[in-house]
Amino acid sequence: MHKTVATHFSLLLVISVFFFSCVPQKKVALQQQQLAIIDSQLLKHNLQLKELNAHRQKKQDLNEMDDAASSQIQTFINNTTTEIDKIVTQNSILVGNTAVDKNDWKSLNKALTFSQSKQKLIGDKLSLITELINRNTVVMLDQDVLFSPGQYNLSPSVSYTLGKTFEPVVKEIDYFVNKYPDFPLSLVITAKGYADATTISDKSVLYKKLQDRLSLSNAKPTNEDLNKELSNARAQSVINLLKTFTVGKSADGKSVKNILYLYEGKGEKLPDLKITNYKAEDSRRRIVLLFWSIFPD
Repeated sequence: MHKTVATHFSLLLVISVFFFSCVPQKKVALQQQQLAIIDSQLLKHNLQLKELNAHRQKKQDLNEMDDAASSQIQTFINNTTTEIDKIVTQNSILVGNTAVDKNDWKSLNKALTFSQSKQKLIGDKLSLITELINRNTVVMLDQDVLFSPGQYNLSPSVSYTLGKTFEPVVKEIDYFVNKYPDFPLSLVITAKGYADATTISDKSVLYKKLQDRLSLSNAKPTNEDLNKELSNARAQSVINLLKTFTVGKSADGKSVKNILYLYEGKGEKLPDLKITNYKAEDSRRRIVLLFWSIFPD
């Protein structure tokens, strides 16, 4: 009787050891197949990211996207690409295993669950990047309307009109906040001022003001220097006004928490690189380009 019980116990122990050490290969193959499908989709995402990065660079080169926002989006793309590469590299080992023991089976299940959740998150990131690039907004402001000749301060009558240009941006912010609540976002507002090559007389009041701004009281600035500083002063005036219309939202994880204001004088550089027939004194060059760009933190 005792011998029979011992035999049954030994047999049960062998079956238990066999059960826990060997995993049904059909289940293994199915899990590996699902993991391979996810990896394939992640690699497709990688190709899409490369295309989006090229599109981003093209818009930046054409002066259709703010440099700071473009750099942030590029970093986000690079980090996402690195994340994909890491997941696929780790999964390739599990997908390639022909014999799977109990520990590998646990790793396979864990990797599948992790990869499924990551694939969704990366898909959301891809959607966000696509919209950030495509919905980037550039507004062209005519300096001849904003500023009186020889001036770089905005008149009160123009201030109200310029403030209205912020309304569409508020809608854009709300759009991204509501659609992508899992991603903390920031907004950069950049004004780039441009000037034509008109000569600024050294006997004019404007010349003295620009000379003072350049801190060159004992030196004679070039006309190019003066035009660059004039475009810089006008861009600064636009940004100073917009600051009065914008207030950063609270950092609750569901809204834009940072607003970055930048301005830059580009002087006699050409604002629209697709225009090939600019002249030295050309009203198309006397503009302020206002960039509204949202990017992930």
